[in-house]
Amino acid sequence: MKFAGCWFDSRFLPCTSDHTSKDTFLIGLVGPCGSGKTTLTTLLSSAGFQVRHIAQEHSFVPSMWKKLTNPDFLVFLDASFQETKSRRQLDWNEDEYLEQHRRLEHARSHADLYIWTDPLSAEEVLDIILAHIQPLLPSAPK
Repeated sequence: MKFAGCWFDSRFLPCTSDHTSKDTFLIGLVGPCGSGKTTLTTLLSSAGFQVRHIAQEHSFVPSMWKKLTNPDFLVFLDASFQETKSRRQLDWNEDEYLEQHRRLEHARSHADLYIWTDPLSAEEVLDIILAHIQPLLPSAPK
């Protein structure tokens, strides 16, 4: 079933989705440690979205993100090595950071949205994600 439009934040927007509500639209978040996955999972969940923080950066299986979750919309959150260390006080070195990026290559190449989070607040990242998924959301229930 296709919808002619979507309700989002009291606005009606064009939409072509087979989902019945934002509750069934699954957002997946991937990225290196300290890129903002946990924070954005909390913010998106609080807004009523189904969201999964996918720990792909720890897996040796390139497509594990898809096998575990298979999200409708995959967001790759990225951050510099220095920023990840300052956000989470991570005790790791740049080689470990680069290894996480290597493990994330498959997910990054399949991401629907890539966000460099260094200069952004969590709310700004949330706004970017919401702007990109608005057209994919179905009509609001009457």
